[in-house]
Amino acid sequence: MKILIASDIHGSAYWAERLMEAIETEQPDRIVLLGDLLYHGPRNDLPRDYAPKRVIPLLNGLAAGGTLVAVRGNCEAEVDQMVLDFPCMAASSQLIDDAGRTLFLTHGHVFGAGFHNSVENLPALPADAALLFGHTHIKVNEPVAEGRGIWAFNPGSVSIPKDGTHSYGIYESGRPLEEAFRHVVLPE
Repeated sequence: MKILIASDIHGSAYWAERLMEAIETEQPDRIVLLGDLLYHGPRNDLPRDYAPKRVIPLLNGLAAGGTLVAVRGNCEAEVDQMVLDFPCMAASSQLIDDAGRTLFLTHGHVFGAGFHNSVENLPALPADAALLFGHTHIKVNEPVAEGRGIWAFNPGSVSIPKDGTHSYGIYESGRPLEEAFRHVVLPE
């Protein structure tokens, strides 16, 4: 099972289009969106080609295949749910991959492992599970410090990276946690 993981699009039509190209290239079995999809937020500058109305149909096109799972970011509002054709207002969700591994999906402002100013509120997870989060706009791919066999993965930000590169993530099941995730930098 191959899962494409993206976060923090923040209404950038330019970067949303780059993400759509990546999805076409990657051909994932599932797509996970970790929040902050349409609005740039009061603490961020406007991203390149800020045009949420152009991002809406791109994201809604992903929902048609039934392979999309999304969670609420700190910038989502009820109006976002009114224009998106998929649920996006839950603070968290879970996927169980085809090998039985739990992937806990969240934005990082309600649940998190404390990386780069994300909340330190780790949910109860079984060993060999992964916490997938966004929010910080900084890539993470490492074990949670508590040594519970939990892995933390942040794909970075599609449109407003705070670590220099626009990115998304790929997860491939059937591999050890330290090999299952990888970051992919989006081309300009």
